[in-house]
Amino acid sequence: MSRLIVLLSLFLMPLAALSEELPKPNAADRAEVISVIESQVDAFRRDDAAAAFSLASPGIRAAFGDAQTFLAAVAAQYQPVYRPRQLKFLELAQVDDQWVQRVLVVGPKGEFVTALYPMVKIDGQWRTNGCFSVPSLGQGI
Repeated sequence: MSRLIVLLSLFLMPLAALSEELPKPNAADRAEVISVIESQVDAFRRDDAAAAFSLASPGIRAAFGDAQTFLAAVAAQYQPVYRPRQLKFLELAQVDDQWVQRVLVVGPKGEFVTALYPMVKIDGQWRTNGCFSVPSLGQGI
């Protein structure tokens, strides 16, 4: 239940921005975050488990234990992110003390989803701290 609440709060983030001003991320942070996500998706496309795993946060790496388990979980549960046809990066917003990058994804079967990537900066390097995906109705790239 708490996972659903977190997911809904991330998905509804643009509505919250209407009521209170969130700090704007700088251009360098946004470029680095996009680069990390693109690199991880490229690693998924090549089935390069080690490269994809290296771009995940220490917490995600600890939760999965090893690169092959991580890749298998993404392949089984996140097909649109694992084999996307197309990506469109939307806003990077700060939610509490974490940056979240929204990405509109066209999956391998033409389905549209919004992928929400919580991001963390560890030792000066941005890392993905999970991914949540929700259907994206009526949006195109």
